[in-house]
Amino acid sequence: MTEGTRWQFVGFVAVLVVLYFLLRVGLGMGALAPDLLVVALLLAARRLRAGQAAGLGFVLGLLDGAAHPLTMGAGAVALSILGFLGSRSREGLSSDSPLLLALYLFAGKWLYDVIVYVLLIRPNLAGPVSTLLLASPLAAAYAAAVGLAAALAYRSGV
Repeated sequence: MTEGTRWQFVGFVAVLVVLYFLLRVGLGMGALAPDLLVVALLLAARRLRAGQAAGLGFVLGLLDGAAHPLTMGAGAVALSILGFLGSRSREGLSSDSPLLLALYLFAGKWLYDVIVYVLLIRPNLAGPVSTLLLASPLAAAYAAAVGLAAALAYRSGV
């Protein structure tokens, strides 16, 4: 990756993070907005080493925790784990197929929801298990569709 391409990709990930906070907090969409933070982390993790991806996940989790203090620690831990696993899955998902990218984003978002749910079970903040089986896959499909569209737009140079 050349230096110019690297900075373009960093800018792309930064735009996704800013859009996440703009939609979720600024416009007050909350859960109606796609989880662009997870999408940004998963896309960046494919280009980073495992430690860097986990560190990026931790920083993004702290930023998200500043906006949603109730789940601050769980989000940071979940995004750190997700960044590490996303980076390690690079070899298995080396193809540039849009279908594989969509499945990668879907599985990553769903795994994020599962990790956050497991971390929040003890203080009884997690809610019913049905959210993992009903709402979480829908949110994962939504995030995967938006992430795929964003990645394809980035690749085409729009």
